[in-house]
Amino acid sequence: MRRTEALAGNESLLDLLDARSGVVCAVGAGGKKSLLGRLAAAHPGRVAISATVFTTFFQEHLGFAVVVAEDAQLPAAVAAVDAQRSVAYGCPADKLARRAGASAATIERIHRECGFDATYVKADGARMRLVKAPRDDEPVLPACAATVIPILSARAIGAPLDTRVAHRVGLVERVAGLRAGEPIEAVHLARLLASPQGLLKSTEGRRVVPVINGVDDPEHEARARDAAAKTLKLCERFDRVVLTCLVRSENPVVAVIRR
Repeated sequence: MRRTEALAGNESLLDLLDARSGVVCAVGAGGKKSLLGRLAAAHPGRVAISATVFTTFFQEHLGFAVVVAEDAQLPAAVAAVDAQRSVAYGCPADKLARRAGASAATIERIHRECGFDATYVKADGARMRLVKAPRDDEPVLPACAATVIPILSARAIGAPLDTRVAHRVGLVERVAGLRAGEPIEAVHLARLLASPQGLLKSTEGRRVVPVINGVDDPEHEARARDAAAKTLKLCERFDRVVLTCLVRSENPVVAVIRR
C-alpha cells in the first residue's frame, strides 16, 4: 500500500470520491452529513443535497435554496427554484430541526428532471455514532446512484464496542467479528467496510470509495492507515481508501491509501 498526498484545495475531494456527477450516496457512520456538505460546498456547478432517511437538516450555511414538502410535491417544488441555485430538500418531520427522507424514486426523478450536476444523498442513519452495520432495509439507495461512499470513524478504534460508539451493536458484532465490550481494532473497521453484509450492502454495480474519517491527529492517522490497508486486502471492489479530517476548514483529505 502507498500513501498519495492530497491535492491542494477542497475540490480534489470530488475527484478522489468520484463525486463530481450523478447521484452520490453516503452510508455508514461518523461523518456522512459533514462529508456530503463538504462535497456540495466544493462543487463548482449546480447540485442538490437530500436524504432517503430521517436526518437533521443539512447545513443552511451552504447558502442553498431550502425546499421542504411532502414527497409527492417535492419534484414540482424543487423545479420551481431558480435554475441557477443549488438546493437542499427533504420532507416534513414532527421533530424540530429534523426532516424525513425523500423516497429513492423521488430523488431519482428530481435529479433527472431538474438538471443538477450532482445530487448528494444521506442513505442511512447512525444516530451520531462512529461505526454501524446495516439492517435488512438499509441502505436506501436510488436506483440510479452511481457512487456509494461508505464511511466510518477512526476514533472508534481502541474504544469498546458499545452503544456509545456503535449503532446496532448486535449487527456490528456479527459483521466485524467481535463481541460487545471488546475493543474495536483496525481489522474490525476493515471488515465493516469490506463486507457485503456491512457497508458494501446493495452496492453491486456501483462505484465504491470508502472513507475513514476522524483522522484528527497522528495517532488516529496511524490507526486509520492500518484499517485502510486491511480493507484493501479484504476487498477488490475499490482501489483506494480516503482518510479525512472533516472538522478542519482547509482541505479535509489527510491521505489516500491505494492498492
